[in-house]
Amino acid sequence: MVDLNSCIYQGHVMHHRFSPAKHRFIYRVFSCCIDLDELPWLDQLKLFSLNSFNLFSFHEKDYGSGREEGNLVGYIRSLLIKRGYPSATHRIKLLCYPRILGYAFNPLSVYFCYNAEEKLEVILYEVSNTFGSRHTYLLPAGDSIDVVRHGCNKKLYVSPFMPMDTAYSFRIQPPTKKVAVCIRQSNSNAVDSHPILHATFTGSHSTLNDLSLLKMLIKYPLMTLKVMGGIHWEALKLWRKKLKIQPRDKNRTLSISWQDKSGVSHHESL
Repeated sequence: MVDLNSCIYQGHVMHHRFSPAKHRFIYRVFSCCIDLDELPWLDQLKLFSLNSFNLFSFHEKDYGSGREEGNLVGYIRSLLIKRGYPSATHRIKLLCYPRILGYAFNPLSVYFCYNAEEKLEVILYEVSNTFGSRHTYLLPAGDSIDVVRHGCNKKLYVSPFMPMDTAYSFRIQPPTKKVAVCIRQSNSNAVDSHPILHATFTGSHSTLNDLSLLKMLIKYPLMTLKVMGGIHWEALKLWRKKLKIQPRDKNRTLSISWQDKSGVSHHESL
């Protein structure tokens, strides 16, 4: 088997809510960072399958438009070209949870999109909620090398206890020996705005092969089921703290917002 760019990151997810009530939790997790062009090679592993059941699997319909079982990398490349970033289609890596025993839920999937010089050019944040809606934030990486920073307004209802009229600030350490995805949610995009929530994933690199997958199964049994269970458990704790449930737009299902090369922001329902 060829040497792969795809890998595993073991680490922790942390959420720290500041208002209207303080709430904090940390969970041990692992994520796969998959070079989407390597999916056919990963399908040759004994414990990992593409678009079919296995101990670990990756189903392309879980991501992107959610309309097709195959060719996720083609969909993302066409999306980048359509939004004005054709040079960012050379290599696309996706940081996500795999399916374990057929199940996964990814609150956030992150696409790192590189040009032919292997420079990170665009990051896509694909946010999914437990109500079946999905929104993608497409943002240019700029000239940063080690850490990428940018921000945008919130477009998708996620937590029942979090208002829509808020903004995200991102601090990203792209995947190398370590990866970090840090999100600060606040009342506005202003630098001195009051923080509502900090959410982070930090992880260290491991090789992706059958042996490492077996170790992940032992170390993180039924992790993806625990992710969904943890979401509802933490929501119950917040409800017991008497946080107000926010109204939800039940008609929104799939949408995208992006910033073009001139810095203008756009939004579109798909």
